[in-house]
Amino acid sequence: MSDPTFVLVTGSGATSFLWNPLVTEIALRGHRALPVELPGHGFDAVFPAGYDSPQDTGVLTGAPSPLAGLSLADYAEHTTGVVRRVAEHGPVVLVGHSLGGSTVTRVTNAVPDLLARIVYLSAYCCVDSASVPSYAPSHPAPDSPLARARTTAFLGDPRRTGVSRTNPRTGDPSVLEVQHALLMADLDAARVPAVLAYATQPDEPIQVIIADARVDEKTWGRVPRSYIRTSRDEVVPPEVQDRMIAEADRLVPDNPFTVHTVDGSHFAPISRPAEIADLLVST
Repeated sequence: MSDPTFVLVTGSGATSFLWNPLVTEIALRGHRALPVELPGHGFDAVFPAGYDSPQDTGVLTGAPSPLAGLSLADYAEHTTGVVRRVAEHGPVVLVGHSLGGSTVTRVTNAVPDLLARIVYLSAYCCVDSASVPSYAPSHPAPDSPLARARTTAFLGDPRRTGVSRTNPRTGDPSVLEVQHALLMADLDAARVPAVLAYATQPDEPIQVIIADARVDEKTWGRVPRSYIRTSRDEVVPPEVQDRMIAEADRLVPDNPFTVHTVDGSHFAPISRPAEIADLLVST
């Protein structure tokens, strides 16, 4: 394969800044990388009431989200447009992180011939079950970072706000501690406020999270694929990653995942960028 462009798709509540350390490492190895800013993310984000400075967390907790109407179809359409333009210049490797795996799957289902390879980085790959919640841990241990985050870091009722919501601008030490444990335990805790402020945003539409994101055996199934496991992941635990890999390999046994593992947390693009870059450019 001639030198590919790595097109990078973010996960839930993340902005393209999450990819910056990895983009740097890919470029230092002489390759191209393009992080996708999904609709409603990054500079396209519109924040809910109560989020701006000074914050009013009481308002923020219950405010309907301006992003609630966005769908997985919107994400896939936008990303497909990026892939089409990039493919004019050579092979495309489409990489998804976390919830971004759903977008990767939708794009691959639709335009497999535009992709040289797909890569799931601690990302959801729905095979036997239709949607991300079917794979997400439903009963984590009460003292686990995920269980504690669900009671301290997430705000509001998604049925009212239309989104999964956090507060990246929080100064609450207990919330910062649980976000550190959940997302980036392999980073210095002093870096957590900056990572949250730059690499995340408050809202991710529920419609995206619960959408049908199943793979299509006839299209998705013929594209070479890799899975990069994160062994210290508290959001998509290794056993969930392994379940999705096994389901995919049973569905398409003639085109199994190439599997790699990094000793990193969920935010491995920030905490382990050099290792991931080495894996990507060697595929």
